[in-house]
Amino acid sequence: MSTQHLMTDELSSVDLQTFRQVMASFASGITVVTTTDAEGVPRGLTCSAFCSVSVDPPLLLNSVASRSGSLKAILERGRFAVNILSSDDEKTSNVFASGAPDKFDQVAWDTGPTTGMPLLRGTVAHAECELDNAVVAGDHTLLLGRVVAGATGLDKLPLTYWRSDYAKLAPGARAVHPMPSAA
Repeated sequence: MSTQHLMTDELSSVDLQTFRQVMASFASGITVVTTTDAEGVPRGLTCSAFCSVSVDPPLLLNSVASRSGSLKAILERGRFAVNILSSDDEKTSNVFASGAPDKFDQVAWDTGPTTGMPLLRGTVAHAECELDNAVVAGDHTLLLGRVVAGATGLDKLPLTYWRSDYAKLAPGARAVHPMPSAA
């Protein structure tokens, strides 16, 4: 079979169960993406689909369900923060994964100094972002955020998610060479 022939044949998608099993086998960190709506009310959601995209300019990516009410607020506001949760933040992750209307009443948070977006206290790190682009991809929207401010917080391991459950890194998993502090 020629390569050209393979590239023109449309293949069927894998079944949903297999897709979920494959994707659940990739361990990821847990973040809470926060913003405020047009009235200044804080909004947020738990997100494990997060990665670095570019160094110049500094861009990160979050994948958010297109049906999310927080997504609408992010798109309207054009700013958001990414809060990287620590290993003892399972409760916070669950709160922001729920449809609870009072999520921010259940956590301690501050207003970000650069964007004004909500920053959760006790995180491993956070990034304040300006929305650079939003791309609809299937039932999700990919948010590209240009990082305009950020900081590392607690000297704790991050909360991770693996095979549809929370997982914790072993204490020996700490980096051998700590990240240099920002100047």
